[in-house]
Amino acid sequence: MRSIGELARASGLTVSALRFYDSAGVLTPALVDPVTGYRWYTDDQVRPARLVAGLRRVGMPVAEIARAVRSEPAVVHRLLDAHLRRLEDGLADARRELSRIRTSLAFEEFPMTTRLVLSRVELAAAIDAVRFAVGTDPELPVLGGVLFDADSDGVRLVATDRHRLALARAGGTLDGPPVRALLPVTAVDEIRARLAAGTTATVPVTLTGDRVVLTVDGSEVVAATMPDEFPDYRRLLPRAGGEPPAHRFPVDAAALRTALRAPDAPSIEREHDGRTYAVTVLGADDHGLRVLGPDESTTGVRIGVDGRYLLDALDAAGDGQLVLELDGPIAPLAIRGAAGGDAFSILMPVRL
Repeated sequence: MRSIGELARASGLTVSALRFYDSAGVLTPALVDPVTGYRWYTDDQVRPARLVAGLRRVGMPVAEIARAVRSEPAVVHRLLDAHLRRLEDGLADARRELSRIRTSLAFEEFPMTTRLVLSRVELAAAIDAVRFAVGTDPELPVLGGVLFDADSDGVRLVATDRHRLALARAGGTLDGPPVRALLPVTAVDEIRARLAAGTTATVPVTLTGDRVVLTVDGSEVVAATMPDEFPDYRRLLPRAGGEPPAHRFPVDAAALRTALRAPDAPSIEREHDGRTYAVTVLGADDHGLRVLGPDESTTGVRIGVDGRYLLDALDAAGDGQLVLELDGPIAPLAIRGAAGGDAFSILMPVRL
């Protein structure tokens, strides 16, 4: 038997780390003296302890470390691959954020201009696809706008009210550094009205740090940007080359809308913060998605959602076939077109 200090020296973990992983159920001692409380480990625990130390050094989450310690090598390799992808994605995010900070500093020192030429029709469609998700809580003014995230091939529009998040892209060209601008919803609505009345195929957009200027048929719309920092929405996005969602279900948008709007549409009641509200329960299986009654079951996944939010997402997505993607009944679910694309909505489920 090895004392905790001996295992610490053999594994590279500190004594305090070993105590932590014991309390977390990751690496429990073979014996704990009932009188002194001293922890004792066997020689067979040196290798798992070294594995824990290595995974700890690369920042793997504790839950995955616990799984790795108890798994076969093939499973551990899959965990390593998934964690490496997260690290690479995190590095890419950090590079983008540092680039944005450098650009912001450059704007402050030497104000620069970024110019975009966007498709008028695509920009209007992108606004329609995200407008429903704009927040209305006066205590969270930062969510009362739409983020214009411009890069080399156009602009991504993002809106969220914390319960749902909507994204869409308008293609185009960019001249200048990538830049983000948060526009108040009143300005976005004015831009949408001008786009609807316009006739040109493309519209030029100029971003100058504190304002956005959009020109439609020779007429300018000038909007001051909001000073707030929009939440980092990218952490919710599916990662390129990452694990596919656990479930993908076809959705007949028109049929589901009809079911949700029916006067007798079934729902169940839940209570939160002293308020009772209705929750729509969806049953998802190989045959698609349907609204379940209070006593109905399904062989697939049961998902609880706010029916009003789901209707908003369906209306924004349009008619035809859609796809619902999710990893589990309490994981965020995504609704997108069957052919993929850059426009989709993310909804937070309700625990059933």
